[in-house]
Amino acid sequence: IFEYDLKKIIALSTLSQLGMMMFSISLGLYELAFFHLLTHALFKALLFLCAGVLIHGAGNTQDIRSFGGLSLNFPLVTVCMNLANLSLCGVPFLAGFYSKDLIVELACQYSWGIFILLMMFICLSLTVLYSVRLTYLSFVGPYGGGTSISVCESDYSLVGPVVILSFTSLVSGPILSWLNFPAPVLIFLPAFLKWGALF
Repeated sequence: IFEYDLKKIIALSTLSQLGMMMFSISLGLYELAFFHLLTHALFKALLFLCAGVLIHGAGNTQDIRSFGGLSLNFPLVTVCMNLANLSLCGVPFLAGFYSKDLIVELACQYSWGIFILLMMFICLSLTVLYSVRLTYLSFVGPYGGGTSISVCESDYSLVGPVVILSFTSLVSGPILSWLNFPAPVLIFLPAFLKWGALF
């Protein structure tokens, strides 16, 4: 949460998602852990590619304090990176939602104890916190004084893979879900737990 290095923020967020996978394995949900690994690999690769374009275009600096307002110079990369960040947060109908929400709902369905559920929801909220912080400091916040080269978006060798991975981040969730789980899973939860992950 207090890191300013762009690549370190993305790499440390991988650790939190690995924690989610280990949580799923500890509940005996092995298939869901593997499913989350697959979807996570796609949108995390997109995050790293977007970070590479931003670092290249911002004069080889990784400090997000020197970014600020990059959405004006990098509109396509901004959209793609925000798409990956939203998928990381588990926003409905993106790739991360299909795997993460299923883990959360199945964890809530079984009575594992209030402490485990509370820790899970705290970890989910921290993921949203550092993702929103990254987006704000990089794209929305005040200009940090660093140099930025908007020419990077005209280089198709940089932006082409970003666009392709953005498309896979959109469609991989439902496709992999249908391939891995052909039979629908019935989950019975009270309304406050059903909306808990979204909040």
